[in-house]
Amino acid sequence: MLKTALKRIFNPPPLQTLILAAIGYAAVLAVPIFKIELPAYRYIAYLLSAYALVITVTGLKYLGPAFASFKRRFLESRPIKKLRSTKIGERYFNDVRFRAGVALYFGLAVNVCYIALKLWAGIKYRSAWFCSLAVYYVLLALMRLLLAGKTSLNERSAEVRLYRACGIILLLMNQALAGIVIFIVHQDRAFDYPGNLIYAMAFYSFYAVITASVGIVRTRRHQSPVLSAAKAVNLVAALVSLLSLTTALLARFGGNDAPEFRKAMTASVGGGVCTVVIVMAAYMIIRSTGELKGIGKAAEKTADNTRVKSSRQ
Repeated sequence: MLKTALKRIFNPPPLQTLILAAIGYAAVLAVPIFKIELPAYRYIAYLLSAYALVITVTGLKYLGPAFASFKRRFLESRPIKKLRSTKIGERYFNDVRFRAGVALYFGLAVNVCYIALKLWAGIKYRSAWFCSLAVYYVLLALMRLLLAGKTSLNERSAEVRLYRACGIILLLMNQALAGIVIFIVHQDRAFDYPGNLIYAMAFYSFYAVITASVGIVRTRRHQSPVLSAAKAVNLVAALVSLLSLTTALLARFGGNDAPEFRKAMTASVGGGVCTVVIVMAAYMIIRSTGELKGIGKAAEKTADNTRVKSSRQ
């Protein structure tokens, strides 16, 4: 009963998804456009925008046929055919693990740029929490670098151990992230994107969250722990960038006379991000530990059978 109700709320039919998402985005865009200062409206608008983001992610499945048609035309285009005729191009389009490795290195490059941006902001504004976020992204970058070098693993037990290690690291890092969120709320800090750059960062953050969420779902069919761990790291990075964006939006459009509103919204988004990371890390640890036990029992059973056969001979 509860599952059905949650499905109806967070996975509505296509037309309802379109209408509800449009309402949520319009409500939050009205705050800066019309300079709405009413705190109650802002609470509702930000909650509606969060709901709109959720149903946008769950509603991407309705775009499946259109995306499949676009993908087919894209792959059949002349430039792509020419690219696929090369050795590297053929490997990129046909080897899932190689493609995942390329994506990880690309994400690593983006991570480095983001780290530089945070460090620059931390030094310029003498902000401890900007520097803390930079360190957090350094750790995520190191995890990406580790996973990028392991995408060619073929031993299941080694992949599962790496998957569990990533879960443990994310769980430990989440404690630091929770501390950063508490510091942001307590000090009423915010990130400031100059000019219209905030809109570009908003687009990037929403795009990163959506693509990372879709990536986690799509990698399930490959049954690869390393690929799943890579997508989990992508999602964490996207959620942290969404947290930074939230503080920037609240600082830019939240009004100087509503500090309690900014603190409440920052605490809500930060708590939500930390909760998602905890649940994801716990799932990775529990799932991998159970699979490793199964692999160990299978290995013991095989060894026992081998000893029995040897004794009979």
